[in-house]
Amino acid sequence: MSNAYTSIKKGLDEAIEHAKGNKSKAIVHEFTPLDVKNIRLDIGMSQSEFASAFGISVSTLRHWERGDRTPQGPALVLLNVVAKEPKAVLSALSANANKASRSTPIGRRMRKKTRDA
Repeated sequence: MSNAYTSIKKGLDEAIEHAKGNKSKAIVHEFTPLDVKNIRLDIGMSQSEFASAFGISVSTLRHWERGDRTPQGPALVLLNVVAKEPKAVLSALSANANKASRSTPIGRRMRKKTRDA
């Protein structure tokens, strides 16, 4: 059998054991609930700036901030990374991060916040 098959089978076996509640070698990442509004305010962005920068609809962002809904799956992962490393995420999402970050209000605020910290 191929290495790919062996690796996939091993992963599936670990996932099944984990799902059954048995101890397994599976690595499980669990994220705690986030205060989305505080993340946004810490970065110094308006709702529309934050939504645009991270590919979230303003409506969804408002629901998260009010607590009507909670981020799930990839959105939760993204927000955890944004909370810890907002500049890295903005840089990764921007095709031309250096030029854009110097000339936009968001970039100027991010630089000021970094200097003040």
